Amino acid sequence: MSIGMRKLTAVLQRLLVLYVFVQVVAGFFMELPYPYWVGWVPIIGVFVLALVRRQAVSREIVAEPPAPVETEAPVAGRWSALNSPADKVPSHGTHGLGQTYAIDIVAVPEEGPARPAFAWLWPLARRNRAFPAFGAPLLAVGDATVVHAEDGQRDHLSRNSLAALLYFFVIEGIGRTLGGARRIVGNHVILDLGEGTYAMYAHVQRGSLAVRAGDKVVAGQPLARCGNSGNSTEPHLHFQLMDGPDLDTARGVPFSWRGVGVPRNRETFTAREEATQVP
Repeated sequence: MSIGMRKLTAVLQRLLVLYVFVQVVAGFFMELPYPYWVGWVPIIGVFVLALVRRQAVSREIVAEPPAPVETEAPVAGRWSALNSPADKVPSHGTHGLGQTYAIDIVAVPEEGPARPAFAWLWPLARRNRAFPAFGAPLLAVGDATVVHAEDGQRDHLSRNSLAALLYFFVIEGIGRTLGGARRIVGNHVILDLGEGTYAMYAHVQRGSLAVRAGDKVVAGQPLARCGNSGNSTEPHLHFQLMDGPDLDTARGVPFSWRGVGVPRNRETFTAREEATQVP
């Protein structure tokens, strides 16, 4: 699928989701001027487009499997992996937004407060400071140029209870989809690593940027801090490599962290022992 077609289908998907949302809201206040079954057409369209995009990327991966790119780890200390491409591809269940080989990681330090467990009933939500990943430095995985950096979106409360998770998927998820890629990944940084490879750090903490677009950075340099902005259930880092800076058209690229590899789901690993402090 060409870049132009990827962009077109991404925009069309968002328009269809918007139409479904407007249709549902309007249905509460008035009788819609068309048969009931017509309302299902845009819903079906969203799923068909998602399937077409998924199959197109899957065929490309089978035909020309991308080679893993080795980089430094984006964090320091003791962390654990979630939604890892070592266990399944696409790791997050979609090729969209260049997420084919993306990984989520949470901090699990040996000392200090532990990461709170999922709560079925109570508390409904937790403050971000309860999670050890919140505020952790995010580090450049290689010598690179910053092509995008933003940190204006708020860090919301956790979504790690049953009620909060339902809200996250049913209500918040739709709203963020309508808002486009930046509302899903939240505050984020994109690095140009050269040779057509880009690194993306998602869910960055509000107001924590230490770099801006156009800056040159070196491996290990602090970029920002780990936060809980965007489509996130708790403070964590969503990291991925991709073949372009535009999330709507980029395809995922496999990664391997030096000294770590690709950690599996729930695998605990220790990256760089020391991290330079973010200004």
